[in-house]
Amino acid sequence: MKKMYNILVTNDDGYEAKGLHELVKSLKSIEGVKVTVVAPANEKSACGHSITLVRPLRFISVDDDFYKLDDGTPSDCVYLSLSTMFEHEKPDLLVSGINRGSNMGEDITYSGTAAGAMEGVLHEIPSIAISQLMDFTDPSGDFTLASKTIKELVMKIKDGSFPLPKREFLNINIPHGKKTAQLKVTYAGYRHYANDSHMHSNPRGEEYHWLGLHPLDFSPREGQEGMSDYEATLAGYISITPIMLDLSAYKSMKGLESWLDTTE
Repeated sequence: MKKMYNILVTNDDGYEAKGLHELVKSLKSIEGVKVTVVAPANEKSACGHSITLVRPLRFISVDDDFYKLDDGTPSDCVYLSLSTMFEHEKPDLLVSGINRGSNMGEDITYSGTAAGAMEGVLHEIPSIAISQLMDFTDPSGDFTLASKTIKELVMKIKDGSFPLPKREFLNINIPHGKKTAQLKVTYAGYRHYANDSHMHSNPRGEEYHWLGLHPLDFSPREGQEGMSDYEATLAGYISITPIMLDLSAYKSMKGLESWLDTTE
């Protein structure tokens, strides 16, 4: 009997998220694929690549091969599933998403969706993070193009090979409002940030704060050829960006050595 192609799925929007269920439906339609879902029990957006060290975690069965991790992060979901459900044989592929909202530029460092893929490649599992740009006045969102795109890419990987070396993952962003779109290989854009928060008071007069959401504001990186993820999605392309976990600033090493020499 031909071996099943095992895909581990996680996300950061939580186990009930529409994007997750659309993703699972799309992947299950591929012949010869088995999908295992381990997702956070609660929304963990912008949790980054965090794991839980201060309390125990518990899997809760939701359906066949579908689990929520009680108060776990996407990284927890991947880490624990590999050490329990996949201790004898790793998944063939990990897919994190479909995220509700973009994950572009330096926002990748905040992203729980991207972190799920990061955790996957740390364990030498080919991994993909996929996100859907949203009009947040429509809370449900349309994941049709995202589902079609991830299915086509997974089939290409399954029948061929993963296009990246170790400790690199694919970060995909789907433009809003498109029924069809071409793929464009991009780099992570230069994100502009503000500092926005909103203070309120509860009935007892105690102050609390909501962190604000910043509008998407990017610019090209100086001297960088090609198109950024933001430029691509703005132009109606599907952005596909290779992301590496090595954060070393190699171009700055010589300058740092010179600076150290002048300060001795």
